[in-house]
Amino acid sequence: MNLPLSNKKSKQAACKILHTDSDCLNTIIQTLNALLSHVHLDRNIVIVCVGTDRSTGDCLGPMIGTKLKGLLNGHTSIYGTLDEPVHAMNLRETIEHIKQSYTQPFIIAIDACLGQVSSIGCVQIAEGAVKPGAGVNKELPPVGDIHITGIVNVGGFMEYFVLQNTRLSLVMRMADVIADGLSASMKQRYAAVNPSLSMLDEAPLFPQGTRHIQTGR
Repeated sequence: MNLPLSNKKSKQAACKILHTDSDCLNTIIQTLNALLSHVHLDRNIVIVCVGTDRSTGDCLGPMIGTKLKGLLNGHTSIYGTLDEPVHAMNLRETIEHIKQSYTQPFIIAIDACLGQVSSIGCVQIAEGAVKPGAGVNKELPPVGDIHITGIVNVGGFMEYFVLQNTRLSLVMRMADVIADGLSASMKQRYAAVNPSLSMLDEAPLFPQGTRHIQTGR
């Protein structure tokens, strides 16, 4: 669970939309397409889904990672699933592994966050990194060239308790729309690389990382 990394160069969210909005899926796709439009088609995109399956609110990231594994059929490198989550215990090692495995990878970071009551259920997409653990006072390295966050509950007090008591149904619905939007955007990107590519039938475009990252669960 994170807070957006704030600095002088940080920008406002490219989009912030309620996950139940009828235009949410299209907005996610269009926003991601715009943010990825300047990324060269030959550059590897790596998706890092931060969170743990041991906390209802904080499982948004690994739940999305698990869904993306099936939707993208091995065409994109994805770190952080329900089976192998990326969390406080292995985040640094995962980032280092990605740096060693890819040349200038473009990283999309995904995480849950807490916010105002009026923002619960909103999906945010913006340029820049997120700082996982900031919402619960953990010192962890920032990650991501762009980030997607889902506001799963209210912040400001008893964050661990709040995360543990977040509605699973909300997390699941948010995971569905974020995974659907991101996978659609990635499929459009890879179709631009190879118009004849079928994302469901062809072999993976890029090899997955082979070295297992210890989860430390």
